[in-house]
Amino acid sequence: MKNRESHILIYGICLAAFGCTPMVEDKYTDKDRFTDSGSIISVSNFVDTAPLISAVTAELKEPSEEPRIETKNISPRSLVDYARTLIGIPYKYASTNPKEGFDCSGFITYVFNHFDIAVPRSSIDFTNMGDEVDKTDSKPGDLILFTGTDKMIRTVGHMGIVTFNSPDTLLFIHSTSGKLNSVTVTPLNEYYQTRFVKIVRIFKQNNKVEPKL
Repeated sequence: MKNRESHILIYGICLAAFGCTPMVEDKYTDKDRFTDSGSIISVSNFVDTAPLISAVTAELKEPSEEPRIETKNISPRSLVDYARTLIGIPYKYASTNPKEGFDCSGFITYVFNHFDIAVPRSSIDFTNMGDEVDKTDSKPGDLILFTGTDKMIRTVGHMGIVTFNSPDTLLFIHSTSGKLNSVTVTPLNEYYQTRFVKIVRIFKQNNKVEPKL
């Protein structure tokens, strides 16, 4: 019985550390909602998850060494456009079913699988995927990786898809268990900056240098 209780405790701690899980909402509030052009579309309290656990004693999962994702001839813009059609679908832990909801990696899996692109099911397994790019160079379709809700544990536990980037604003779409509790577009705000890990590029088309006007 003690071993069983210990396993349950460790499991609960790991869920808290790795995002994509229902958590108590953070006190950080964004008052503005954004479109993919960077313009404000409404004013509301925007709150995402907050750290609950300051330390994890359990052994954490290591990112897998996955092969490069084969994106075929799918355009990153098409992927982003499709992802945006799913805005409003509720958050549900461990789900890839749009009729029930998505967790963060479940949303990514569903979007990519729509285009017959195979991707890992867990956010941590994207750690070694693609090519890392600077935030200033990111483009729609790149993947943005974050820690879980405990920002002190610098392991990937949440993720989204970049939808828009300019010198002033970077937006990404993801499934959040925060106040909106659904698929939504979010700015890379102060809160997410503290959890930011990196941006990875898996679409070769995004490496194309755009001509200057």
